[in-house]
Amino acid sequence: MVVTAPDPRSVRAASVEVLRQLRLPLPPPQFPLVWEPGDQVELRPTAEIEARAAILHLVLARCFGMPPDAAMSWLLGSHLVEQVTPPEWQFVVGGKGDHRSFVLHHEAVYALAWVLGLTKHLDPEVPPDERLAETLPHLPAAETFAQWRSRTLAAPRAVAECAAALDLYYCLDWAFLEAERLGAPPRMIDANAIGQRRWALEWAVILRGPYHDPPAGWEEIDLST
Repeated sequence: MVVTAPDPRSVRAASVEVLRQLRLPLPPPQFPLVWEPGDQVELRPTAEIEARAAILHLVLARCFGMPPDAAMSWLLGSHLVEQVTPPEWQFVVGGKGDHRSFVLHHEAVYALAWVLGLTKHLDPEVPPDERLAETLPHLPAAETFAQWRSRTLAAPRAVAECAAALDLYYCLDWAFLEAERLGAPPRMIDANAIGQRRWALEWAVILRGPYHDPPAGWEEIDLST
């Protein structure tokens, strides 16, 4: 459901306060807002978010030894082949690509699970819940996507809450990189983890307004700014 986005300045003030509490560098006054007053916001369809989380979960399983034939069988049985991106496909089928970058997607899966209401928090000081895998398709038992959806019954969070999390992780991404540049990396999850969580939120939260492009594909999310 499309709704009016919350006041971006109030959301930004809350994000900056979190940075202050974490003793991280604060963004400069000209640091851009994620959205403007009057913009609209919505989440991607629940089934689409669930599919993305399930596919990333499968990619992670391939990283840790799941045979390609078993992975392909699961994708076919779950009718998700068309939603796999080209880089993911090359990795799932032939093991081609940056193994380390795919492993980092664990944090993106965690953020998507949070959006779906399957995990309780998205605290930047805390790593993913060790029980995260229990909330995702049970691949060793060949649980299909449809069976998993029936078992979990996702209850996505309020779109305003997800938008606020996006703004926070947008600020955190800058703050972590700045802290590392200054030689004082925080003693918590690292910048790669923050970037992955932001990636997931940037994809899941759709902003609409005069300065926003149409929703981007998973591989098209731009984290350079």
